[in-house]
Amino acid sequence: MAGFRRSLTLFDMTMIAIGGSIGSGIFLTPATIARDVGSPWLIVAVWVLGGLITLAGALTFSEAAALLPEAGGEYVYLTRAYGGLVGFLFGWAYFVVVNAGGLGALSVAFATYLGFFIPLGPAASKAVAIVSLLVLSGLNVVGVKAGAMFSNVFTVLKLLGLAGLVGVGLALGSSGTTDFSLTLAGAPSGASSALALGMVGVLWSYGGWQHATYASAEVRNPQRTLPLAMILGTAAVTAIYLLANLAYMFMLTPAQMAASPRVAADAVRTVLGPVGGSLISLAIVISTFGVIGIYTLTAPRIYYAMAADGVFFRRVAGIHPRFGTPAFSIMLQSVWAAVLVLFWGTFENLISYVVFTDWIFFALAGASVIVLRRKMPDAARPYRVPGYPWVPLFFVGTSAWFVAMTLISKPAQAWAGLGFLGLGVPAYYYWKRTSTEERHER
Repeated sequence: MAGFRRSLTLFDMTMIAIGGSIGSGIFLTPATIARDVGSPWLIVAVWVLGGLITLAGALTFSEAAALLPEAGGEYVYLTRAYGGLVGFLFGWAYFVVVNAGGLGALSVAFATYLGFFIPLGPAASKAVAIVSLLVLSGLNVVGVKAGAMFSNVFTVLKLLGLAGLVGVGLALGSSGTTDFSLTLAGAPSGASSALALGMVGVLWSYGGWQHATYASAEVRNPQRTLPLAMILGTAAVTAIYLLANLAYMFMLTPAQMAASPRVAADAVRTVLGPVGGSLISLAIVISTFGVIGIYTLTAPRIYYAMAADGVFFRRVAGIHPRFGTPAFSIMLQSVWAAVLVLFWGTFENLISYVVFTDWIFFALAGASVIVLRRKMPDAARPYRVPGYPWVPLFFVGTSAWFVAMTLISKPAQAWAGLGFLGLGVPAYYYWKRTSTEERHER
């Protein structure tokens, strides 16, 4: 039987951790964050807090990744710590809501910004979004190394684009554009609620580093490579995002950021004129196309692991005999994402229930490190999270706080996410019973 090939290097995995995080978020969400929190210092604070949460998550996940370097990453940790139902609900949510929804949003964003250069009507825009999904899925079917090379190239290109944005903002903008005096002027009332609302966009923008764990079975020396890649990746993304937001505030005030539907383009336009909009649109096209490629590469390994455990479509557990990839899993995911593109909602509503659902499992996966230390006390741990148990507890606590505040602040999207999870319970027991009956028949 064909199996996975360990061909991914530290550079490949670091580029996946960075590239999986940097998509359209840093170009779009600073406007909603400025609207939610108002004060320049609170804007900086939510991005710093998001970076600390993300780094704590990477440090925590690294222990589980080194302990269980298997295809599916987070799914494996949740299954080992809490049992099959919790692991399945994570994979179910990822397939139905989180990754498919993210792929749909990214492909629509890609088509929208491509329309800046090539005029596209509504039907043509959806067609371009779907074709981009299918093309990148085909590339990842051909081989994990081909997909990783694509990820590397586009991640480097997007980093160059962001370096250009930061350089333009800091060199040609002005530190006097925004009042950086130590006040909370512009901050809305209800700081805790405002902070939670601001964190929706922040955590959407930071999310994606965990994709490095999903391809664990294809990594060379995973016990060393996975922790190092996630730590390097999250530290780099935090620095990039803080510099990008500082550059924005050198070109626009927080009030101007809040009023802008295209904050990156409007910011660069203030110092470069109309050419600024073109440059930012090109950067977003490159960034979104690159992250679509990463998501089509990594997440299908979750569905593969579920199917191998007998709780998903059996064919999804197949490995292509020539290419050594979960080909059917990759294509199934992209077809479902394409269906979502055809029946899409708004970007803001989408990210609210995607991020809410995702962070429920982030909290559980962070806590799984503590659970696994008790369940598997004698297992070899090539990497141990520093500051244990405080670093995992910080990650779990802030994740739980964010989930609770989202449930209060955006109940419609939060309950929609919980509804999708609820649908997964009967699905799990159906597949579990079917799998048991098939084993008995053999």
